[in-house]
Amino acid sequence: MMFGIAWFAMMWFGLLMVVLIAAVVFFLRRRQDGGNDIEVPGRLQQSEARQQVVEMVRGMHRATEGLRGRARVKALRNYMDSMSDGLELASEIRSPGSDSPGGEWVIAPGAKPERRILYIHGGSWVAGSPRSHRAITDRLSRLAQACVFAVDYRLMPENRYLDGVIDCRQAYRWMLGNSPEGQTPADFVVVAGDSAGGSHALGLIAWIRDQGLQPPDAAIALSPSTELMVTSLGKRANLKTDVMLGPTVKKLARIPTPLLWWATVLGMRVLPTSPVASPLRGKLHNLPPTLIQVSESEMLLENAQRYAEKARAAGSPVEVQTWPDMVHVWHIFTPLLPEAEEAFEHIGEFLSRVEAGST
Repeated sequence: MMFGIAWFAMMWFGLLMVVLIAAVVFFLRRRQDGGNDIEVPGRLQQSEARQQVVEMVRGMHRATEGLRGRARVKALRNYMDSMSDGLELASEIRSPGSDSPGGEWVIAPGAKPERRILYIHGGSWVAGSPRSHRAITDRLSRLAQACVFAVDYRLMPENRYLDGVIDCRQAYRWMLGNSPEGQTPADFVVVAGDSAGGSHALGLIAWIRDQGLQPPDAAIALSPSTELMVTSLGKRANLKTDVMLGPTVKKLARIPTPLLWWATVLGMRVLPTSPVASPLRGKLHNLPPTLIQVSESEMLLENAQRYAEKARAAGSPVEVQTWPDMVHVWHIFTPLLPEAEEAFEHIGEFLSRVEAGST
C-alpha cells in the first residue's frame, strides 16, 4: 500500500518537473525568437492579385492575434467564412434536407445528379465550413459537371477529432445513394478535400477500401496534411516561405517536443502516429486514382510527396502536381489567382483521364 502511494507521488512529481522544465525551455526559446521572419515567395510579389492574396492570408493571422482559446477559434472561423463574401457563384447552393448529414449541395448549371463529389474542407480541424470553401466547390461542380456535397463535419475543440472523421464516413455512405433530387444511385463519385480536409479525404478512401464499400472513381487532395507534424518543427523545409502555415508552426516550434506530443494527444484524443490522423502511416494499396496538388513553397510538400511515393510503391495510382511560389491551398483564391484556374484545369484533365481509363 505504502509502495503504491509512493510510486503515485513520484509519478506526479516527475510529471510536474517535466512541465516546469518545458516551461523554462519555452520561455528561453521565446526570448531568443527574432520575430516573424516569414518570407513572401518572389513570384507572389509580381502582381497586384498575388499581393492581394498575401494580404488576405496575413489578415487571417491578424484576426486572431492576441486572442486565446475559444475567442481565437471564433475569430478564425469568422474570418474564413468571410472569404466567400461577395463571391459570384455559378452554382446553386441547396440544403440536403432533414435526416441527412450536415452540409450543402453545390450544383452548377449542367451538373448531373448521378455524378457526385464529396468535398471535405480544410481549416486545421478547428475552422472552415462549406461556406468558406465555396470558391472551390463551385469550381469543382462546374468542371466535373457533378453535384458537390460539402460536408459540414464536427470541428475541434468542442468535438473530438474522431467525430469529424465519423461525419465524413457517414456523408460518403449517404451520398452513394442520395442526390439533390432524392434517393438515386451514383455512377461517378469523387472524394476531394484540402489541407486538413485533404487528410480526412485520404484517410477516408483507405477506410472505404477496408469496408468494402463502392469505391470512389477518383480522389483529389489539395495541399493535404498527410502526417501530423509534432517533431523538428523549427527545421521543417519551407518554414520561412509558407505564409499561411509558417507563422503558426514557428510558434509551435518553441514548445518542447514531449510537451507538444502530449498536448496533441490530449487535444485531438488520437495518437499522431495513427493512420486516421496521419494517412501516410496507413496501408496505401488498392486506392483509387488520386491527384495531389501542392505548392513548392509550403511546408506540406515533402510529406505529400512521401505519401505519393509510398502509395505508388504499394501499387496505387497517385500523382503529384506542384506549383512554384504559391500559398497553401491557393485554389481558394480563384478566380483572383491565374494559377488557381490553371490548377482547376489540370483537375479537369485528370478526371477526364480517369473516366477514359487512362490513369
